[in-house]
Amino acid sequence: MSSISVIIPCYNAELTLARTLDSVVAQPEAAQIIVIDDGSRDASADIATRYAQHYPQIELLRMPQNGGAARARNWGAMHARHPLLAFIDADDEYLPGALAAAAAFLQTHPGQPSIRLDVDYCGFPAEITRHSEFEKHAAILSNTVPSSLVIRRSVYAALGGFPLDDVFRRHGGEDGALSLALLNIFGNLRLDDCKRVRMHYHPNIHAERYFRISLGMQHASGELVSSTRDASWRYVRDAYAAISELRNAELAPHLTASSNAESAQNQSA
Repeated sequence: MSSISVIIPCYNAELTLARTLDSVVAQPEAAQIIVIDDGSRDASADIATRYAQHYPQIELLRMPQNGGAARARNWGAMHARHPLLAFIDADDEYLPGALAAAAAFLQTHPGQPSIRLDVDYCGFPAEITRHSEFEKHAAILSNTVPSSLVIRRSVYAALGGFPLDDVFRRHGGEDGALSLALLNIFGNLRLDDCKRVRMHYHPNIHAERYFRISLGMQHASGELVSSTRDASWRYVRDAYAAISELRNAELAPHLTASSNAESAQNQSA
């Protein structure tokens, strides 16, 4: 079984964090659960602390001030100890077997850097979910939202984590930039045989804005579209350059030999 570090950015999520944590601790693969309190002004940190007293795999990190979900995720990833990273927002939840399916896929496909899980959009307005093109855009969004992502820690580090551009802090979309990089560099595969993550609706959720814009119910300003597009492609180019540098780097021969010897010794033990 592959061990996973689960990263939960949290900002004023006292009403939903317990549900999220319950869904994560129910996943045997979640060997480390990192809650990053991003300057909350409610009882979120107290809830995380209480859970940590009962579940030793839970750790609470506190950001000195609110810096946004991308910064919180990257900070959490720096404290991860396991080879796979999973991200889930503090108002979403994993369904049973979610991380088992992701870990099994990545174990049997060692060349794949990441895998996405299919998302169930729960409680969204009927005018959205009954739209003839809802399923199409739900699939697109499932390829983007952080709560659907399980990724190898090494690949995440090489990509540079979630981008921290000011435009993403203002409008969101850092998750789209990361998914665009994965798609263009490696592919961005998704397990779509069943729903494994549940996103719960609440007013002003970013997913609702995405659906309304995509379905023609809401207008997106030209500045918003162009600024997020330009920042996203800049991130893709930088990520591609970083991956290319790693691919072209030469491994030190003595370290390679030492690693092979250690591997052989472990197999014979």
